[in-house]
Amino acid sequence: MSYISFLSEHGSRFIDGALITGVQFFCSLALAAVIAHVFGLVMLSSNTVVKSFAIAYVEFFRGTSLLVQLFWLFYVLPLFGITLNNFLTGFLAVGLNLGAYGAELVRGAILSVPRGQWEASYALSLSPAKRMRRIIIPQAIATMLPAWGNLAIELLKSTALVGLIAVPDLMFQARELNNSTYLSTWTFGTALIIYYVSARFLITPCMRRLEKIMARRMGRA
Repeated sequence: MSYISFLSEHGSRFIDGALITGVQFFCSLALAAVIAHVFGLVMLSSNTVVKSFAIAYVEFFRGTSLLVQLFWLFYVLPLFGITLNNFLTGFLAVGLNLGAYGAELVRGAILSVPRGQWEASYALSLSPAKRMRRIIIPQAIATMLPAWGNLAIELLKSTALVGLIAVPDLMFQARELNNSTYLSTWTFGTALIIYYVSARFLITPCMRRLEKIMARRMGRA
C-alpha cells in the first residue's frame, strides 16, 4: 500500500482526530488563560490566606505529572462520587496543569511593569481595580505574549495524553490505526506532520499577530 492509498483510506480518521484535538486545545487554552490570570493576580495579593492558596495550587500542579493528574481526575474522583466524562476530564487536566505555569507568567509580567507606571497610576488616584485594568495589565499582556506562545504550543502537545483515557483525539486515532495496520511510519509520521503544521502555521502566526497588535497599542511598534 502506497502512502497516498493509506491517506485515501484512513485520512478521514486523522481529520476526525485532529478536530477533536483542536477542540481540546481551545477548551484547555481558555481554561488555562482564565486560571493563569486569576491565580497570577491572587499571588500578588496582600491577603495571606488567598495568596497561600494560589501558591499551593501553582506548586502542586507544576510539581506533579500531567499524566498522573489526568489519571487521578478520571479514575480516582469517581471513588469520591465525582464522575466526569473523558472529554471533560481531558481538557480540565490539561487546562489546570498549564494554567499553573501560566499563573507564574502573569505574576512575573505584572511585576516587570516599570515602577514609574505604578507611581503614575497612584498619582492619578485610580482605584486598585482601574489601575490594574487600564495601566498595569495591558502592559503585562504585551510582555507575556511571547512566553504564552510557547505555552500554547506546549499545551497542544500535552493534549496528546487525553487519548489515554479514550478521548478520540489525533493520537488516539493514530494508535488505533497502528494497531490495525502496523504501518507505524506512515501512521505516526502523519500525526507528527499534523501537530507540526498546527503549531507552526496556526498557533505561531496567531501569537505573532497578537504580539504586533499589543505592541502597537502600547506604542512599542
